[in-house]
Amino acid sequence: MTTEDTDSEEFRLPRSRTANERLHAMIPGGAHTYAKGDDQYPEDLAPVISHGRGAHVWDVDGNRYIEYGSGLRSVSLGHAHPRVVEAVRRELDRGSNFVRPSIVEVEAAERFLATVPTADMVKFAKNGSDATTAAVRLARAATGRPRVAVCGDHPFFSVDDWFIGTTPMSAGIPAATTELTVSFPYGDLAATEELLTRYRDEVACLILEPAGHTEPPPGYLAGLRALADRHGCVLVFDEMITGFRWSEAGAQGLYGVVPDLSTFGKALGNGLAVSALAGRRDLMERGGLRHSGERVFLLSTTHGAETHSLAAAMAVQATYVEEGVTARLHTLGERLAAGVRDAAAAMGVGDHVVVRGRASNLVFATLDENGRPSQEYRTLFLRRLLAGGVLAPSFVVSSALDDADIDHTVDVVAQACAVYRKALDAADPTPWMGGRPVKPVFRRLA
Repeated sequence: MTTEDTDSEEFRLPRSRTANERLHAMIPGGAHTYAKGDDQYPEDLAPVISHGRGAHVWDVDGNRYIEYGSGLRSVSLGHAHPRVVEAVRRELDRGSNFVRPSIVEVEAAERFLATVPTADMVKFAKNGSDATTAAVRLARAATGRPRVAVCGDHPFFSVDDWFIGTTPMSAGIPAATTELTVSFPYGDLAATEELLTRYRDEVACLILEPAGHTEPPPGYLAGLRALADRHGCVLVFDEMITGFRWSEAGAQGLYGVVPDLSTFGKALGNGLAVSALAGRRDLMERGGLRHSGERVFLLSTTHGAETHSLAAAMAVQATYVEEGVTARLHTLGERLAAGVRDAAAAMGVGDHVVVRGRASNLVFATLDENGRPSQEYRTLFLRRLLAGGVLAPSFVVSSALDDADIDHTVDVVAQACAVYRKALDAADPTPWMGGRPVKPVFRRLA
């Protein structure tokens, strides 16, 4: 970036700061996704993006960054991927939305079900929340039960009331709605069975990410499958993140445990808006026309099957399968994780800057002198990364990264860790924060 030789204390983003003020004047929160808010970044160091290509983005101040966690994990092939761009461009010239289904919808469904063969049917939408909420509605209709059991160890499932009511940002959601959502701990079959027994014949579904920052304990997912069968509830895998990053067929394809329903998004469109609800025919068909039961209003979206987004999804799936993208993501992530851990250890902060997660889905924790998660130390760390040309709210890789990108990132991390060591020695990160600490997304007050 243009300021790579400049100390972070001199690093400024005047145009981004002005653009952020304009955003806040018109858009609540200054962004259309809370995780993209400027409160997630050091004060006055939240770059506003001009454009991106491959693994790099440029801000409106002219700085270039190596980007991680691209599009909140959605742009896994890198920005403006040629194969995806060409597929989208081809459909744009043919029209994007019609009064009847396009043949592209047939082709996209066939491609998806070939890639995720554990599902019988699929329905596309534009965002993950629509898909997960449709899964919940379908499970309630199929079982006649009111309660939803969510994995309490996973951070996000939907913007809709059944989930958001369980978070600290529950304003505006009736308690009666929230009371119908209960939680179970990941990896603990005994606790989950106790929950299902306590609410016997009341739980419509178990919904969880099949894997997260740790691998599933041996036999856990199969055990959960058996529990769902025994208690007559629907097993839903939220594969928004694990889809493609764990395997082309998601975590269910990797671990060999088949859910009743699953939801996909994020990487599916490489940044374009497309998500999917997939699952067993007898369940999915309840939202269709070829059954004799009461109809379920499953998913009905004006823009859910826009041809260019479905074309993007087909191009993404073809690229993953033909080019071994998932394996590349793991290789890149392993190289990055090893480099960051070595750099942190060399600077004496190996117990404080901690890399976690599957190689294709890395995050980092910033711990204080007592080993506790610290937003203050995260602020210091992010500030130094930004000044070094690394935009990294996480260390989630895209396949567009190369070895030079990883090496530069590790060098910048080493410099950040040197400052981190100084702050630990002082038992006070404040002099290196440059302002207020970054904030957690879910909090009751602004």
